[in-house]
Amino acid sequence: MPRQRRHLIGSITASVPLKLTSEYIMDPEERIKELTELINCHNRKYYVENNPEISDYEYDTLLKELIELEKKYPRYKRVDSPAQRVGGEPLKEFKTVRHRFPMLSVDNTYSPEELLEFDKRVIKLLSKKAEYVVEPKIDGVAVSLIYKNGFFIQGVSRGDGWQGDEITANLRTIKSLPLSIPFPSTIEARGEVYFKRKNFELLNQEKKRKGEVLFANPRNAAAGSLKLLDPTLVAQRPLNLFVYAGYLRQESKEHYQILQLLKKFGFPVNPHIKLLTDIKEVIGYCQKFQEKRERLDYDTDGMVIKVNSLIAQERLGATTKSPRWLVAYKFPAEQATTKLKDIILQVGRTGVLTPVAILEPVELDGSTISRATLHNEDEIKRLDVRIGDRIFIEKGGDIIPKVIKVVKGARTGKERIFKVPEKCPVCGGKVYRDAEEVAVRCENIRCPAQIRERIKHFASRGAMDIEGLGEAIVNLLVEKKLVADYGDLYYLKLAALVSLERMGEKSSQNLSESIEKSKKRPLSNFIFALGIRHIGIHAAEILADRFSSISELRNAGLETLSSFSEIGPIMAESIFNFFQNKESILVLEKLERAGVRQKSERGKERKRIFSGKRIVLTGILESFTRSQVTRLIKDLGGRVTSSVSPKTTFVLAGKEPGSKLERAKALGIKIVDEKEFKNLSHLVGG
Repeated sequence: MPRQRRHLIGSITASVPLKLTSEYIMDPEERIKELTELINCHNRKYYVENNPEISDYEYDTLLKELIELEKKYPRYKRVDSPAQRVGGEPLKEFKTVRHRFPMLSVDNTYSPEELLEFDKRVIKLLSKKAEYVVEPKIDGVAVSLIYKNGFFIQGVSRGDGWQGDEITANLRTIKSLPLSIPFPSTIEARGEVYFKRKNFELLNQEKKRKGEVLFANPRNAAAGSLKLLDPTLVAQRPLNLFVYAGYLRQESKEHYQILQLLKKFGFPVNPHIKLLTDIKEVIGYCQKFQEKRERLDYDTDGMVIKVNSLIAQERLGATTKSPRWLVAYKFPAEQATTKLKDIILQVGRTGVLTPVAILEPVELDGSTISRATLHNEDEIKRLDVRIGDRIFIEKGGDIIPKVIKVVKGARTGKERIFKVPEKCPVCGGKVYRDAEEVAVRCENIRCPAQIRERIKHFASRGAMDIEGLGEAIVNLLVEKKLVADYGDLYYLKLAALVSLERMGEKSSQNLSESIEKSKKRPLSNFIFALGIRHIGIHAAEILADRFSSISELRNAGLETLSSFSEIGPIMAESIFNFFQNKESILVLEKLERAGVRQKSERGKERKRIFSGKRIVLTGILESFTRSQVTRLIKDLGGRVTSSVSPKTTFVLAGKEPGSKLERAKALGIKIVDEKEFKNLSHLVGG
């Protein structure tokens, strides 16, 4: 692969002299410091400011001298040494890291009318108009970047939004990422790692030359690169970065100003970001940008619209999945036509039969598509799609291929109408359709397809995180009848694992150890792993906050479950029904006998002194992060709400409080400072 010019970043004064050889006589510590700052400065000049001042040869000479000095005097190597960008020792695994603030998903809109509706909701909740920041939605991989004392110390992938992989070593190889910044406090920046189109093409050309499988698109290439355990391999791939957010509230109360600060600190911030006064300007800018997106050297799939005021963002809050103060406007998806060869049914872990279109392979937006979702029987009827039809497909939200239209004029009369069978295609069991749902389900809870999917979900990273239990092994375990449910995993013998195809003694031992290790997973992960319908990882965390054990959750009535605003009646009914099911009870008992922890990881519960109380947070706290104080309040039985109302018990106010403080005063709501809160929660004096 052709050599890529190195990303040059950092921040130094222009007075640092350019010395190209080690003949320059200087104390080695001072020379290492000077070279580090000089190379980082030229990195920034080239990769962030697009204004290089030295040649590749001069750069290579500087870097070579630095590497030699660091080898000779390793004690003087700096945290922000650009030599790190060539990679380091291979990693054995990625550590899982919990995000300080959740990296929630973004709700999508697809038309100006939907943007107008978003604006109406914002105005209604704020009782006034809002300014908006509009940013290109980079089609890449979201990451969190932590800086302490001015140095980059940790990078984490988005993961499931609540926790991700620590990929610090891989992120250090990205030359547009600053290894040091002129800001001494701890900050978190968030950004999108991506491939430029030309670099993606070069990467695939190299893979083709080596006879390797090509990446489908730049986003997949970026995600795959960050998952490599060898940073030296990542360093060979020219990844780029745009930063789109930063936790610098004490420095500014506006998102746009924070972006300008990040840019000043040396972060690469997209040049097409705009601050606009109303939604009509937003719509106009989105439509204008759509026309020129193809002229960019990177992929974008839409625009992100954010309320500018951080105080307003706090007031608007978030749902369990996404913030209420931002939305994505997705550009119209690319389309292609192809022939629908067949329709098959996939059986999920809850028994739902999902029709999937089998297509003649077709190129669409950089990917080869051979399958597309048809969602359900009603969608097939709505589209009037038949086997053998010529169809239009597009990537829904630029991600999941879906059938959108039939070319009825191309029909020959040989097309076949698809009918959902009366029996499950996997187990032959009876299928049924609930009157209140569009889904068709297999009634047989022992259906091998359901068993496989439930076990795969149970073993997944966000659940019990059983490393080594991939799809192929799960299929073998079910096929050989070694497991009938996920409870059986904990009774597998080593000899049985060794006897399986592809499983040697070492890999079998590793899997056994991983299964044993999973017994100690936190209660929230265990609840999620159970596969209760409608219960995602965030809802599982809410339940783990409210209940100290599975036993307590199991004994909760519908009324109790429905009383939590984050849960709601549909989730509550699903939870209640799960624990009424005899099969569920048998599996839970099996897990308990095996020693799988079913109690809160918090140990002895504190007295729930905030039970029934509604608490609002505002301002900056010295002793807690926002997530820490929220969890503490929940542990003590309280509920943290996003806005002040007559039902609010008290407002916990830190430094630089927002408008919530004034509203609390106007309503006569009790206001508590940090010291008083510690006394209330018994955190002072033991």
